[in-house]
Amino acid sequence: MLKSLCRLFCLLLLLSPATEPTMAVSASRPNIVFVMADDLESGTLPYFPAINAELVAKGTSFSRFFVTNSWCCPSRTSILRSQYVHSHGVLTNTAPEGGFDRFHSLDLERSTIGTWMQQAGYRTALMGKFLNHYPGATADAAYVPPGWDEWDVPVRKLYEEYGYRLNENGDLYDYGWSEEDYLSDVLAGKARDFITGADEPFFLYLTPIGPHNPANPAVRHVADLPEVTAPRTPSFNQADVSKEPLWLRSLPSLTQEDIDRVDERHRRRLRSMLGVDDLVRSVIEALQASGKLDNTYIIFTSDNGFHLGTHRLPQGKTTPFEEAIKVPFVVRGPGIRAGATIGQLGATVDIAPTIAALGGATVPAFSEGRSLVPLLRGSPPAQWRKNVLVEFNRPVNRSSAAQTPVPSYQALRTERYTYVRYDTGERQLYDLAADPYQLDNLAATADPALLAGLDARLQAMRACSGAACLEADARQ
Repeated sequence: MLKSLCRLFCLLLLLSPATEPTMAVSASRPNIVFVMADDLESGTLPYFPAINAELVAKGTSFSRFFVTNSWCCPSRTSILRSQYVHSHGVLTNTAPEGGFDRFHSLDLERSTIGTWMQQAGYRTALMGKFLNHYPGATADAAYVPPGWDEWDVPVRKLYEEYGYRLNENGDLYDYGWSEEDYLSDVLAGKARDFITGADEPFFLYLTPIGPHNPANPAVRHVADLPEVTAPRTPSFNQADVSKEPLWLRSLPSLTQEDIDRVDERHRRRLRSMLGVDDLVRSVIEALQASGKLDNTYIIFTSDNGFHLGTHRLPQGKTTPFEEAIKVPFVVRGPGIRAGATIGQLGATVDIAPTIAALGGATVPAFSEGRSLVPLLRGSPPAQWRKNVLVEFNRPVNRSSAAQTPVPSYQALRTERYTYVRYDTGERQLYDLAADPYQLDNLAATADPALLAGLDARLQAMRACSGAACLEADARQ
């Protein structure tokens, strides 16, 4: 009798109409693959066939997703720990105030998304770039941080994608200059082996190098996209910089020779990203072949954006402009709507809490981001973020400081405005509803009440810590 009732109950469940999508389709916890490009600006995903067809078309994208710092190492630390830069203290890419050495000396690796997921019962892997200048002067070349069951990270010449040394679980192996040594392809092979061989659930953190300079493409892509040029947006080679801070007023207009180099750099970067696109395709094929795709979330983003002729910058990042702080963010997986777009503000501090929520991991009290799961479910909470904090600290190291003309600043990105306060005392204010390309700095003429309100919101974000950041980021 009991068995008959159970069968009837199961049959009724199967025949009942589908309700709102859930975030999982099986009783087992989902696998999670997190892919992060290096220096990929927003707006380029249509160039990449696998990313566009398998992630964008079959997943949900954020139209307004921002970094906490538009430079690699501070941004990646925010992603690993869900903290703003003023909280984690990795201020730049290089020692003494930044880079891996700073991250390691502060013992920040004791608690990252890797340790959280491992403690939740996940098998974890990190493959590709970790932090700038790893292993630095403070760790042995064979050092593997806690939290990672599988570790495949370059320790030398990583940006070349050839002729590098790879730390493979504490053993060092040299790769050469042959076609099969191309780093994105090597990472694709290791990811495939991990996916097909790992017991579920697993968390795979993939950080390929493309399209970071020098943007070396795989041999098969060296001649692709020969006619593409950098986007000629209204901010390209900005004509009038008279209202801007001194650092921007000091930049000369781009010459035709400069513009030609910008276009060639854009093509190289896209070709480099085609290798990352191949990696994404390989990951999806491995998940499909192993029967794990339907129970896997795939997240794709970048650590920061990149300038290609916009605002007179022939290349680079570190600015508070949209080109540097806005990045692509796409999620595909069980219950995720296909081809959908989310317009609420998201930030890189949200990535680790989101992964933790998907996997049932515990987020420590120092976390300063929000889980994006409610938005991905199509059920946004009544109160959501209104402010994203961006902080930039100019390096004390002269060679590093020479990479950027931008002074230190703190910036607030709201639903409508970008407000920037430089350590020089200069300010920028852009009304993105009327001026999406940020060509008219209103700081000198704006309503004092508006400036005071934005300044108060920025100060609250700059002073926040832990859960208090969730109050500050919702302030209007």
